[in-house]
Amino acid sequence: MIFGDMAPDDAEGAILAHSQKAGTETFKKGRVLSRADIAALKEAGVTHIVAARLEETDVPEDEAAEALASALAGKSVRTAAPFTGRANLVAEETGVLEIDVERIQAINMIGEALTVATLAPFETVSTRQMLATVKVIPFAVPRADLDKALEIARLGPAPISLSRFEPRRVGLVATQLPATKKTVLDKSRAILDARLDAMGSRIAREIRVPHDVRAVADAVQDLAKEGLSPILVFGASATVDRRDVVPAGIVLAGGDVLHFGMPVDPGNLLLLARLGETPVIGLPGCARSPKLNGFDWVLARLLAGLEVTPKDIMGMGLGGLLKEIPTRPQPREGASAAASTPRIAALVLAAGRSTRMKSEETGVPSKLLMPLGGKPMVVHVVEAALASGARPVTVVTGNADNEVRAALSGHDVTFVHNPDYADGLSTSLRTGLAALPEDADGALVCLGDMPDVRGPHLEKLISAFDPEEGRTICVPTVSGKRGNPVLWGSEWFDAMIAVKGDTGAKHLIGENEDAVCEVPMPDDATLTDIDTQAEMTARTGVPSQDSQ
Repeated sequence: MIFGDMAPDDAEGAILAHSQKAGTETFKKGRVLSRADIAALKEAGVTHIVAARLEETDVPEDEAAEALASALAGKSVRTAAPFTGRANLVAEETGVLEIDVERIQAINMIGEALTVATLAPFETVSTRQMLATVKVIPFAVPRADLDKALEIARLGPAPISLSRFEPRRVGLVATQLPATKKTVLDKSRAILDARLDAMGSRIAREIRVPHDVRAVADAVQDLAKEGLSPILVFGASATVDRRDVVPAGIVLAGGDVLHFGMPVDPGNLLLLARLGETPVIGLPGCARSPKLNGFDWVLARLLAGLEVTPKDIMGMGLGGLLKEIPTRPQPREGASAAASTPRIAALVLAAGRSTRMKSEETGVPSKLLMPLGGKPMVVHVVEAALASGARPVTVVTGNADNEVRAALSGHDVTFVHNPDYADGLSTSLRTGLAALPEDADGALVCLGDMPDVRGPHLEKLISAFDPEEGRTICVPTVSGKRGNPVLWGSEWFDAMIAVKGDTGAKHLIGENEDAVCEVPMPDDATLTDIDTQAEMTARTGVPSQDSQ
């Protein structure tokens, strides 16, 4: 291709490289200049233009783009008409996109002139959605390059094709523990219904059974005998090993566990199994959420009639960090799904009267002001909260309001006063929760008399919190024993606000075990508060009067 400055007399039949004014008319970039155009340019006083003239070995951009796009397009894919060197490939069905990655890469490595851009392999797409675009960069492609690209594209099945969703009758097994609520099962079913409906399938039968190996086996066998496929198993407790209840039940039913786990987050705990020719999937906890997760990828392939192998699962890691991509779409809604790191606030409850540690014994109006390691007890707690990264840190005051505020002067905290602190811990909890930002996804509830809690302890709780995986109440443990502080998801705030008396929200943990995540702490961590003078002496080694 000849490219550069040309006199108008030499430019007939050439392609205009840049838009050019010709009197009152503007000739656009890409225009093939005619004899009349040349005359208009000369009349307007134009003495030179930048243009391209094709040679015998060149293929015009639109012709080249259309030829390559047609060679790339496979089943259920159509090629749109080329324009300005671009030809798009469009879906004719709703389904799963299949791409021969190696051949697309090979075409893109031929040279600068030809480019092919695609969606990600195995992406779920809808009718009329653009799947790929062929773009010719200059005004023409060397014929030798185009021939190489076409040879690669025609080497086997078309490199870009679509497997459409086929209506399927799906079986569902949902296991239950004594503490499992019917509402949890109903909500999970509704979300699964929406997933399947978007792909043209439905649950033909659901069986709810105890979380027991034999019960799972019997249910899976029953669904398989009815010809339902695939069979999905929602475990009441997350599968943590190939020998756990759900996989053991599938094996007892006569099935095989093909693969456990996947390098996709959320979705790590997915189980891939098979009973005869029937795929059986043990669902990860994140499948209870409508947000995109690894289960969506596996389900879409199965409903499109594609086999899913252990190798396929293990190859999903690149691009598999779904929770960190704010614009990753929810496939059932086609809308953006914010998946940013949850916003965690911290509440430090520092309003109590210290009735079991009298002020005349300590010499201070509140035990929270007792010196420990050179600073008041409550300062240790607040500094731990600030070190964790939780924001904002809100301190609830009550008894000794002015003194607590003074002790925390200079710290980046927000104060809120609880005038009803004498009525118990629940009033401070209510006051603090009401002061949190509306967009808080969760709150660390810290007691002001736990000076041995450290920032790394709180960071572990924050890292464990994951509503998509069902971890909305994060409780620290030391040697298996639960303690404080507890991280609560925002879904529990209303129930916590309704609590009365001096017990806090501890009963909600016992009543909602399916949402509880125990977070092991180092063996030397102390997760208890200081209530009495004896406890303070044991902690410091000296009587509090001597430590002042």
